[in-house]
Amino acid sequence: MNPSAEVVICGAGIAGISLAHELARVHGMRRVVLIDERPPLTLTSDKSSEAYRNWWPGPDDAMIRLMNRSIDLLEDLSRASGNRFLMNRRGYLWCTADPIRAEDYREHGLKAAAEGAGELRIHTGRMSDPDYRPHTAHGWVDQPEGADLILEDMLLQQAFPWLGREVFAALHTRRCGWLSGQQLGMELLERARAAGVELIEGRVEAVETAGGRVAGVRISGRSGNRAFATGRFVNAAGPMLAPVARLLGIELPVFSELHLKTSFEDHLGVVPRDLPLLIWDDPQRLDWTPEERAALAESAATRRLTETLPAGAHMRPEGRRHVLLLWPYHTAAAPETFPLAIPDEYTEICLRGLTRVLPGLEAYLDRLPKPYVDGGYYTRTRENRPLACPLPVEGAFVHGALSGFGLMASAATAELCAAHITGGALPDHAPAFDLTRYDDPAYLTRLEAWGEDGQL
Repeated sequence: MNPSAEVVICGAGIAGISLAHELARVHGMRRVVLIDERPPLTLTSDKSSEAYRNWWPGPDDAMIRLMNRSIDLLEDLSRASGNRFLMNRRGYLWCTADPIRAEDYREHGLKAAAEGAGELRIHTGRMSDPDYRPHTAHGWVDQPEGADLILEDMLLQQAFPWLGREVFAALHTRRCGWLSGQQLGMELLERARAAGVELIEGRVEAVETAGGRVAGVRISGRSGNRAFATGRFVNAAGPMLAPVARLLGIELPVFSELHLKTSFEDHLGVVPRDLPLLIWDDPQRLDWTPEERAALAESAATRRLTETLPAGAHMRPEGRRHVLLLWPYHTAAAPETFPLAIPDEYTEICLRGLTRVLPGLEAYLDRLPKPYVDGGYYTRTRENRPLACPLPVEGAFVHGALSGFGLMASAATAELCAAHITGGALPDHAPAFDLTRYDDPAYLTRLEAWGEDGQL
């Protein structure tokens, strides 16, 4: 007879680990099995910028409410663990050279404030302006929430003297920062295993059903084949979300984008170590020489680099001497293929894209530093909202489509998915993350009108 499990979870990334922790530690389940063919957190969960934010675009407050809840839970865990995962609240600093975009910051900031992201404080240089409170490099306790829109050049240069002179305005969103994703994941995993969660190295080969509902799971691994009798199965397979769903005959409305990051040692010391997460929020054309531009235009693989590239180049310091740079300028839908295809020029493009906002980086263009480039797939829905809900087969659930925000959102989406699994009370925003939203014609009509897709 096969051993039984209350729940079998496929995927030991941050989504699967967070859910196993929630089911075992909060709901008291004693037979939760977590399955992955790789070591925990090693496919994509450890490849992100490790940042978090409650500042989220969208036509309603669902993502802000979800992220506020998730950050609440992360802060609770930070307190309980002595901030083992080094959570800070330096904020995100969105910068623009465009006065029109600065007005967009004002409009979006007021809307976000009304939806729960916190007060928008506007700084124009008038005596009646609110005070601007600088961020601290470490920790998050007693730090500001909301956002500060800085339209005064003197304050910009006083608060951020390293900014490029082109910067017209900056939006400093405050309930944002970053943490150590690996340490967060291991804290959750250790707590889950102490509560009885069983971690098994293996591959889910089949999800068996009987009478239209989940009945068991078969896995293969180095130690041979195994099977578990279970009435509940959760697809938390990250980039493998769609193939795992097909084991149940389900096609999920998800696709993947390849997102990369590059890191190198800032041996010239041009990046302030207390920097917030810095974002150049304007589209731009890179400043190539005529010869460079002609050479790039000759190849279909690099011709895109001579055209206007999207906003969203961003960076942050890492540790004592390193820096992380990211720019999603190449985010077409892509098949989930490993190992990743990494363009040779990625580090240089990121550097060039950030020199307007942090001119000190120009020092590295003549002699590029030796980088380490990695990344992973952002597996997402079309509007970039996650799935934390039942699937059409009874006893089957999905916890995924967390795109690039799994580390920041998984605490709340795991709580939501666990409520579905256990029959608990659901929050008001639960329908925004349910697969059945695509059955609503009114929702589909709204999708067509959305101008943002939730990316940075």
